[in-house]
Amino acid sequence: MDAGKFDGLSWVATSARRSDVRDLLHHASREGMISFAGGLPDAELFDLAGINRAIDLIQSRSMRRALQYGATEGQPGLRSAVAELMRRRGVPALPDDLLITTGSQQGLDLLARALVNPGDLVAIESPTYLAAVNALELARPRFLTVPTTPNGLDVDALVSGQARPKLLYVVPTFSNPCGAQMLLEARIKLLKWAADNKVFVIEDDPYGELRFPGVHAVPSLYQLASHQAGAHGWVAYLSTLSKCMAPGLRIGWMLAPATVLDACVRIKQAMDLHTSSLVQEVAAAYLQSGLMDAAVERMRVTYESRYRAMRESLEDAFGERLTVGEAEGGMFLWARFNDGTRTRALLSEAIRDKVMFVPGSAFYAQGDLGTSELRLSFVTNPPDRIREGVQRLKNAHGRLHVAAACDATVHS
Repeated sequence: MDAGKFDGLSWVATSARRSDVRDLLHHASREGMISFAGGLPDAELFDLAGINRAIDLIQSRSMRRALQYGATEGQPGLRSAVAELMRRRGVPALPDDLLITTGSQQGLDLLARALVNPGDLVAIESPTYLAAVNALELARPRFLTVPTTPNGLDVDALVSGQARPKLLYVVPTFSNPCGAQMLLEARIKLLKWAADNKVFVIEDDPYGELRFPGVHAVPSLYQLASHQAGAHGWVAYLSTLSKCMAPGLRIGWMLAPATVLDACVRIKQAMDLHTSSLVQEVAAAYLQSGLMDAAVERMRVTYESRYRAMRESLEDAFGERLTVGEAEGGMFLWARFNDGTRTRALLSEAIRDKVMFVPGSAFYAQGDLGTSELRLSFVTNPPDRIREGVQRLKNAHGRLHVAAACDATVHS
């Protein structure tokens, strides 16, 4: 008897969108491929010696605790270490103010589950971090897309609009995908608007530590809200060790108003009980060692040199055909072709030349936008590989336009 196939998948399972970046990963393993696609930190810059020292310390002193169940809120040692890290970022956090999450992506998922009902209006940048859209979509909201500027979210457009969303998701510091940084004045204006209109703001800050040497840190929205009347209860803050220590640890954290934090703790308890105790103990030992500062400084210096190499190579290769954005930190460059190039078609050609990027349309909630734009990560490859990759991209671009010209001739 043919039992047929199972067709009882839930709405969530059938509606979840695939990630363009994750789908490109199978190409990244091809021999000789130069990838500008994934937001992967350079593994050569991981502080292996320091992390191994932290592992050895846990094995010798607290392995039994590390292998035991832990509190949903997180291991005490890690919460204390992260609270100290936040104090150095200008936020007077206490351990009890924190929830440790399995990456900041889980933090976003928890907040969406805690705050968003089907049909609620949620504001996002356009373009924005694609995995945030994927996480928020599972709560079945309506999206309000807000344009971006070279300085990030267009706060004036948001404030002057008639719509009043329940929630705003924003990456104000070295945004993904554009690499932009919101100005201090805009942050203050955004917080006043949010407090006045009772709009809850989720601030995602995975890249703030990766500012280039000489670039001054701009206070986070969460930090500013603590000094702005009425604003503190309307902001949650997410961050992670993925970009500064190692993404494989999957360590993130959340700061939020007490009622929101408590709801997220209860939801997380139902989801996974707690983030890995062993990994938390290792992360705590590493943070307490004080070694991360030097590791982050190496990243800042290295990533700036790679940013310069990519920006200069793109400008030399494409000239006025490509407008290249600027960045003061983070991991990404955003660019737009001015000659009619469709970047999804270009990607197909580029993969043949063993170079990859992410088409811009992947970062828009509406799929018909960003067709001439692309995101490139400058952190994974050294300058010589970056220059070689850009040359391959130029070759693919030239071949694409030759083919288009021939096709136009045939059909004329």
